[in-house]
Amino acid sequence: IGHLLVSASPLKVRRDLFPIKEVHLDMALTSFDDQYKGCVELMEAEMAELNRTEFAINRVYADAWAEAASMWKEKKASLPEPSALKPEHAIALMAYTVQGRFHKDFNTAVREAGRTRDDYLHRFHYKAFHFLLTRALHLLGITAQPRCHKVYRGVRSVRFTSERAKLVRFGQFTSSSRSNESALHFGTDSFFTIETCYGVNIKNYSFFPGEEEVLIPPFEKFKVVNFTRGQETNFIHLVSLEDESVYNCVFVKEKKCKMQKCFFKSGERRWLSCPRLNCSPGAPTTTA
Repeated sequence: IGHLLVSASPLKVRRDLFPIKEVHLDMALTSFDDQYKGCVELMEAEMAELNRTEFAINRVYADAWAEAASMWKEKKASLPEPSALKPEHAIALMAYTVQGRFHKDFNTAVREAGRTRDDYLHRFHYKAFHFLLTRALHLLGITAQPRCHKVYRGVRSVRFTSERAKLVRFGQFTSSSRSNESALHFGTDSFFTIETCYGVNIKNYSFFPGEEEVLIPPFEKFKVVNFTRGQETNFIHLVSLEDESVYNCVFVKEKKCKMQKCFFKSGERRWLSCPRLNCSPGAPTTTA
């Protein structure tokens, strides 16, 4: 770890420009963490209408998407092999990496949209993008070799704290890098070493492929194996355990299940009941 601090010394001159806050890592229970297990086709059927509505509401989102779509047209022919992704999935990944405020605005909303079901349904205006980005990571992850990655994340202006053996999630889509040198450019107030098995290498779908970005989804659960509070930097080492979601298929459940109850068991890896939401009136339901 010592060499990281030496390498990071040029960043120290900028430290006073950014107020530093302390944030304790936890399970991020206010995050919207839907994995859309069992309702992918139903969500895909809603994409055109959702995107039209959300583009109209959010100009920053619309502009980022347009820029990414233009870049994708230029880049898709240069990929080394046919992709498992549909164009809209690739564009979502590229939009996330567009220079500017979009990914920050999006992640701020993701971290808070899970406070209540109503917060997601009525105040979260990234429903289409959240689905497409989640789906893109899933599709890339299916064929990824290796499945797990050792990555790094540098953070400026936030000192994250934790303790050994604590279970945590980031609760947002979290950028990391396979290169610790690249990670250092993003900050040294907190520095993560992360062993992720749900994060996906998105280098081929990034505006900045040199960053060697691995994107970690909100629902990946980690164990803290080491935490060191340093004078200049807090160091956190995380190891992946599993996926864990509070919510599942919230949007289609609201739209399709008002007249008949549907059973979605949150966080399960398989569809438990009511395939394609063809539910019987007496089927049990959950609140998430």
